Amino acid sequence: MISQHFQECIDACQKCAVVCNHCAISCTQEEHADHMAYCIQLDLECAAICNAAAQVMSLNGMYAEQLCQLCSDICNKCADECERHSDMEHCKQCAEACRHCAEVCGQMASA
Repeated sequence: MISQHFQECIDACQKCAVVCNHCAISCTQEEHADHMAYCIQLDLECAAICNAAAQVMSLNGMYAEQLCQLCSDICNKCADECERHSDMEHCKQCAEACRHCAEVCGQMASA
């Protein structure tokens, strides 16, 4: 059984990963997708770290707190970039999911 201690953070990470992947693919379909390269890169890295954090937490891993801190940091970076493009709905939603995940992961890391 997954520790209740981790469940909220796992849920936030999984949601964030899905939203980041959606944002990345949506960015590639924008008219000036070449201008979105940094956003796409951060989306993909953020999704990867969120998936890794969720996986390690599901294992009740010894390094879950450290990974959650890294996840919080990259989620904040991704949110910063997506907020620059918040006129696009997918970037706005991504920024919101990333901010939430960063907050929850930050709390997990400092617990």
